[in-house]
Amino acid sequence: MKKISLLLIALMSLCLPIQAGVVYLDLDGNVVDQSFTTNNLYVEMYAPQQPNGVSVMIYPGGAYEWKGMTYEGSDFAPFYNNLGITVFVVSYQLPYGSSTAPLASCERFMRAAKKKATEWNINPDSIGVMGSSAGGHLASTHATAFSVDTRPAFQILLYPVISMSEELTHLQSRNNLLGSTANEQLEYQYSNELQVKDNTPMAYIALSEDDWAVPVDNSILYYKACIDHNIPAELHIFPTGGHGWGFNSFDYHDEFLKTLSDWLTNNVLNQ
Repeated sequence: MKKISLLLIALMSLCLPIQAGVVYLDLDGNVVDQSFTTNNLYVEMYAPQQPNGVSVMIYPGGAYEWKGMTYEGSDFAPFYNNLGITVFVVSYQLPYGSSTAPLASCERFMRAAKKKATEWNINPDSIGVMGSSAGGHLASTHATAFSVDTRPAFQILLYPVISMSEELTHLQSRNNLLGSTANEQLEYQYSNELQVKDNTPMAYIALSEDDWAVPVDNSILYYKACIDHNIPAELHIFPTGGHGWGFNSFDYHDEFLKTLSDWLTNNVLNQ
């Protein structure tokens, strides 16, 4: 009986989604032997068994002070891998007094990914970005202030910090990125609802109406700016969930994943 049970378990496991193991990389795409603390710079790569060439660089949130590498990062890997999407969870540079450092570290890795596209079975023109909370600010900064060779193919923003204006922003994220005495020019430069351009990539945005940390107008104004510039964008505001759900369970977890899967299928995978 024990042998039969073990056989049934083995057969059932064949029907489950299979995710490849993690590979740790530095920001230049070189394989390293181990992971690091979240304040160091590294990337976790999760490759699907049947890659379709699309990949996503995930920027976890943490108020530009720390990074939620699991629930806003690696926990999404099976979801994306089951769609054939390669995942890069980026432990980016925290500001530490330099507002340009986070984006510079992400662009550095994107350039490395493009160079290694053949080796990693990805399309260099199909690398998107995703970010949650302050990581959403970083992703939207990448989507609006990219260099000529680092334009993302798409952006996915979860309950993002968008604005640096004192009336709208998440103050801790703002102070960690810009400093508590940031001038108006710096505030304007990093208020991404004001930085959307005609070549900003298409966007999927999701948040909760009862977000207690980041005012919902951050997402609404960014969505409106995309529409005003004829950028394809989709906005989902769930009635409850608060802030910081990531891949964790909340009342609309299944609906969130369904809308994201549909958006990816219709706008990214079938293009």
